[in-house]
Amino acid sequence: MPEFQRFPTDRPTLEKVVECTFYRAGGPGGQHRNKTETAVRLVHRESGITVTATERRSQLRNRDLAWERLIAALKKKNYRPRKRKATKPTKGSVKRRLDSKKKRSDVKKGRSERF
Repeated sequence: MPEFQRFPTDRPTLEKVVECTFYRAGGPGGQHRNKTETAVRLVHRESGITVTATERRSQLRNRDLAWERLIAALKKKNYRPRKRKATKPTKGSVKRRLDSKKKRSDVKKGRSERF
């Protein structure tokens, strides 16, 4: 199993290792959308995560949106659930469980035709 690697999630550190490219976005928006490079693609080289944002009409808003998505994806990738510690039932709970099983057994025995 590969060793777990944590990735930084603060933007100044990420700006050094993330490749940011701008391109023309498709879809509705008319002439403005067709002639300006407003779509943003961020590629985090270390983890291989690629994020794009094309929803907004301005490059600045798309860039901020893409950064939010990248940071969220890295936080999700950094998360590791804690390992469960095995526990044993207490003596009292074992005793209560066995007592209730014995009571149920006695009830069912009492229904038989032997008695």
